[in-house]
Amino acid sequence: MDLKAYLVARQKEVDRALDGFLPRESAKPATIHKAMRYSLFAGGKRLRPILCVAAAEACGGERKAALPLACAMECIHTYSLIHDDLPSMDNDDFRRGRPTCHKVFGDGIAVLAGDALLTVAFEIAAAVELPRRYGLKQVVTEIAVASGSRRLIAGQVADLEAEGKPITRSGLRYIHENKTAAMLIASVRLGAMSANATAKQLEAISAFGAALGLAFQVIDDILDVTQTSEKLGKSAGKDVAAQKATYPAVIGLEKSRREAQRLTREARDALTAFGGKAETLHALANYLLDRDY
Repeated sequence: MDLKAYLVARQKEVDRALDGFLPRESAKPATIHKAMRYSLFAGGKRLRPILCVAAAEACGGERKAALPLACAMECIHTYSLIHDDLPSMDNDDFRRGRPTCHKVFGDGIAVLAGDALLTVAFEIAAAVELPRRYGLKQVVTEIAVASGSRRLIAGQVADLEAEGKPITRSGLRYIHENKTAAMLIASVRLGAMSANATAKQLEAISAFGAALGLAFQVIDDILDVTQTSEKLGKSAGKDVAAQKATYPAVIGLEKSRREAQRLTREARDALTAFGGKAETLHALANYLLDRDY
């Protein structure tokens, strides 16, 4: 398949939908809506919403049905980046190739912009029309748990607490399973739910998301020590400087590369039951493994 064309088309589709879901910059108070849009439309890869849509397609669903849930996940992802970049967290000045939200709007507005994006995600999700197997309660619970204190926030807390301290491989896995993989798992599960996936399909897509999420973070760790800030669109070498818990720091660079390859194979193996319908998900897994930014 022409993955590049697929990515470009889906990115544009997601951006159009997000533009429609968010308040305009002129809506009062204008400052917060400018800040929300500044970070949301900073040119991200839209990985989570694209995975959501691709998972729906693999389960026989339509992009249109998955799109609101895809957008909800992108809003939550962007909120997490805004907060992660704050001086009290990772203290980063650049994200997606331009100054971070707090550098442009100040810490207070950045905090509130993140809060507002998290909140609007639930507003978007609440308006979704769902198939017979899955109700609004299950979808909202999926989003809330993935982004809450037991998953995304749990990983961020563990990440902060591990800075400058020795960490085991299992401790590192805990951070990455929650800080990164949880949101990728939720993204593909929500896409599958929008397509009225069977229990077997949902189990398989969850296994795919779990392995892919870990592989994605291992590759992210590798890129932090092998690429430039210009290439990454964010400050390279920050993990080393902050003594972050990363795979290269714990098991070394070459073993990290092998681990990323192993996890990608595991993710692709989970898609066997979908046959040719999972072509896009296979291509995305390979693309993420080979990416250089």
